[in-house]
Amino acid sequence: MADETYKGEFYCVKCKEKREAEGKVVVSENGRRMAKGQCPVCGTNLNRILGKA
Repeated sequence: MADETYKGEFYCVKCKEKREAEGKVVVSENGRRMAKGQCPVCGTNLNRILGKA
């Protein structure tokens, strides 16, 4: 997998709202694909679980 990105909705825990953001797709230790990005409003790190790799 070459630098895959995900663009879509993330849930910001700090703002308590869904936000549109873009993030990099990484594979976690247990084999799940996750998108990691930043909240455009408050700058908090965002995670979204995408499914098995």
